[in-house]
Amino acid sequence: MAIITEEPEEKEEPRPLQKKQKPSSSSKPGTGGNDSPTANAFLFWAYFTLGVSLITLVFVFLSSLTPQNDKSWFLSLPDDLRFHYSKGRTIKVQVNPNRSPIEVFAIEDGPRGGEAVLIVHGLGCSSYSFREVVRSLGSSGIYAVAIDLPGSGFSDKSALEEDERWTGVLGRFWDVYSDIKEKGLFWGFDQLVETGQIPYEENKIRVSTRKSIKPLQLRSEKMGRIIGQVIDAMGLAPVHLVLHDSAVGMTAGWVMENSGSVSSLTLVDSAAKSIALPLWALEMPVIREFVLGFSFTYLGFLRLCCSRSINSSAAEAHRVLLKGRDGRRAVVGTGKALNYSFNLGEWASSEAVKGVPLQVLWSSRWSEAWSEEGRHVADTLPEVTFVRHSGGRWPQVRIELLVRTQIKN
Repeated sequence: MAIITEEPEEKEEPRPLQKKQKPSSSSKPGTGGNDSPTANAFLFWAYFTLGVSLITLVFVFLSSLTPQNDKSWFLSLPDDLRFHYSKGRTIKVQVNPNRSPIEVFAIEDGPRGGEAVLIVHGLGCSSYSFREVVRSLGSSGIYAVAIDLPGSGFSDKSALEEDERWTGVLGRFWDVYSDIKEKGLFWGFDQLVETGQIPYEENKIRVSTRKSIKPLQLRSEKMGRIIGQVIDAMGLAPVHLVLHDSAVGMTAGWVMENSGSVSSLTLVDSAAKSIALPLWALEMPVIREFVLGFSFTYLGFLRLCCSRSINSSAAEAHRVLLKGRDGRRAVVGTGKALNYSFNLGEWASSEAVKGVPLQVLWSSRWSEAWSEEGRHVADTLPEVTFVRHSGGRWPQVRIELLVRTQIKN
């Protein structure tokens, strides 16, 4: 008898029911989800406007720390600087033939028609540094003139220039930013609501040709031509030139081309490769605010680098002139554009300069390195009158006595 057994059927375990996922609203066309073009455009415009607003606030705050125009800047000057300005005059010179002329400030004293002396300051100084020298020379019957180089003192420190042309994406963003400045911050939101797009054309490339005020940054060749124009405009030729600090590098080219218009040369602590005022301290963002921001810090800065005997009122005058009207940026730019390859020995021994009487005034007690530089200059120029003085590298010695001696010789 066969016994048949049946195996029990395996029961399938019930599987949990899977809920059908509903399609997200962003996957449906026209629902305005987070990935829609309109939402992305709105977020972009919101962040862009927020960034522009923050940048604008920063610039407004920074601009409120300095005078807004030349009149308010002039009224904030110390009394002795305003008196110095009242004694001077401006001369128009042409830097570029296709642009407007710039103004150079000059002070003068003494009778016209006699021996003429032109004093050219170095970087960081101005005609204010030589005001006593000009007055003393004038009282002795010499027609003395001191100028402010472009970018310094009361001369023009900036000029109207065309901005570079922007194209592509940067050009479109610049156009948007310009439209915001012109039409207001909420203009873009209105455009977005009306059109649903960021207010710039995707396929059209616009070119920006705007003009702006930029600080003057002139190379040595242009500085030399400007000094020549001043000499011609004031009728100084033949002129006795007094060149301080970096001024020798700026004037050297013009002297070689116009040596017949030069009666004598006096170099006051002049070495084109070594400037008394450290430009890096005026260029680095944090250090420059600290140096130029307070009278006592700038006074200490000048006593450390330029002149130990300079008084607080003179240091404050230099600080104010350097700080206002793009003065710092112009001085830094001019310093970068100097011809540091200029060789004093080759220049003085050239055929054009060899026949011009030359004397060098040099600080012998400033530092050992500077004294060594002076000995090198004296060895390089053996036929030149070399006079040592006990002051610093910025003018506080009575150089008018030495200039008068040079004129008589």
